[in-house]
Amino acid sequence: MTVFPTAGLGLKPQHYVEAEACPAAGPQRGLWFEVHPENYMVAGGPRLGWLERIRAVHPLSLHGVGLSLAGDERPDRSHLARFRALIDRFQPFAVSEHLAWSRRGNVYHPDLLPVPRSREMLTLICEHIDEAQVALGRRLLIENPAAYLPLFGHGWEEVDFLVEIARRTGCELLVDVNNVFVSASNMGLSAEDWLDRVPASLIGEIHLAGHRPDPVWGEALLIDSHDAPVSEAVWGLYRRLLDRIGPRPTLIERDGQVPPFSELLDEQARACRALTALEAAA
Repeated sequence: MTVFPTAGLGLKPQHYVEAEACPAAGPQRGLWFEVHPENYMVAGGPRLGWLERIRAVHPLSLHGVGLSLAGDERPDRSHLARFRALIDRFQPFAVSEHLAWSRRGNVYHPDLLPVPRSREMLTLICEHIDEAQVALGRRLLIENPAAYLPLFGHGWEEVDFLVEIARRTGCELLVDVNNVFVSASNMGLSAEDWLDRVPASLIGEIHLAGHRPDPVWGEALLIDSHDAPVSEAVWGLYRRLLDRIGPRPTLIERDGQVPPFSELLDEQARACRALTALEAAA
């Protein structure tokens, strides 16, 4: 299946039946679904069966959370092999991962942890991305993480660091607009400036998600919670980005406090309207 710049949803188990029943044509024309491959790295069972049936109707993307590309150890080769098996089986239109680390030895952390943007880390990350792309047989899209506290040791601004990674490895970028907004708010930076500086040619996909104020610090510390609707501020940044770069496949993410499928389709439809408005104006 070929995916044009349309909007998709993160697929949740409670929505399998509705996702399968959602027609490929009609109001949700172009709907696609993203899944975390780590949830499907199994030999068999109902999850793979559901995914097979949904894939027969809608395109899929695989969005990894466990490769730990910014860790100080090589990507786990058994993990890469299981990831490759899913790619070969489901033929996703996009494969992505995060610029973060989450593993050391046999210890896996539940968070996507940040790294200093140093020359040493740049070399290490690029080696890991090169290895992953060869093992997976795909060009990766690398996602910008959310930031909560200043981290010492940065030698590069984030956009420049991402662009240099793409230049060295041939990967593309997955721009998470909510992460840009959260990071800029927490660090006292400009989200508009961040988005304006990313080369359009490197952006392969966009993510939109919700955030919440920290329960203790309030608006002084925003959390990339993925448990709320996309905020109006993030919608505004999304339209600004699209005006500059043109349509891109766009995902609505919701990982907590997951609402009814119909509510997610409303957000997906809003992203679709922004994308089709650009096409109509072209």
